[in-house]
Amino acid sequence: MAQALLVPLLESGLISPPGVQAAVASHASAQRLSEAHGLAVSTDAEAAWASPVVLLAVKPQQLEAVAAAVPPKRGGLLISVLAGVTLQRLQRLLPAWRCVRAVPNTPALVRQGLTGLAFAAEVSAAERDWVRQLFALVGEVAELPETQLDAFLALTSSGPAFIALVAEAMADGAVAAGLPRALAQHLAHRTLAGTAALLHEQELHPGMLKDMVSSPGGTTIAGLRHLERQGLRSALIEAVVAAAERSRQLA
Repeated sequence: MAQALLVPLLESGLISPPGVQAAVASHASAQRLSEAHGLAVSTDAEAAWASPVVLLAVKPQQLEAVAAAVPPKRGGLLISVLAGVTLQRLQRLLPAWRCVRAVPNTPALVRQGLTGLAFAAEVSAAERDWVRQLFALVGEVAELPETQLDAFLALTSSGPAFIALVAEAMADGAVAAGLPRALAQHLAHRTLAGTAALLHEQELHPGMLKDMVSSPGGTTIAGLRHLERQGLRSALIEAVVAAAERSRQLA
């Protein structure tokens, strides 16, 4: 996730490699990142913790060990993208840091991201504005009560995987119906992108678009009937709920 945020900012020139100090777990990852983006990358996090702003992107299960290794008397602005980890827990483990909880998603790679933000009370108004502007460079930003971030994560961060699965299945169906694989994949992707644009730009309720396409006794309603029979709607609802619950468990 850190790379999904950082790479488009580097590629656009909005931030420069000399202004970034990265720390990763393995020497192989350090070398790969350094060669790809010209960053100063180390397996020792001490230099990164010396920065005035730290973007923390590790597995939630690693947080305790990472926090224990932070050099004493260091502090600044900490932006955490750890799934499910609350501001209260971050502040308890890293009391010298002013904490922000951010929930971005992978479309940030193409500057079409969505990021949910919640701020600890210690974060100043100027810092809040700076964080909003940072994430606005890679997409849309929503400031939410922290209690809503688990649901936001389930829809926007896990959602791309759910949509990718739908795209893959639709392409498989087109192949089964007779289209070549490459064409089926291209058409599935463009269908999803065009549908999303139509819903967004005309502010249509999804049900309105569904009804626009479904003529009496036609092909679309036959397909929709099959999807309802197979429980697609319920499966997607439960997938979002399950992702939100898992985020709460990680807290």
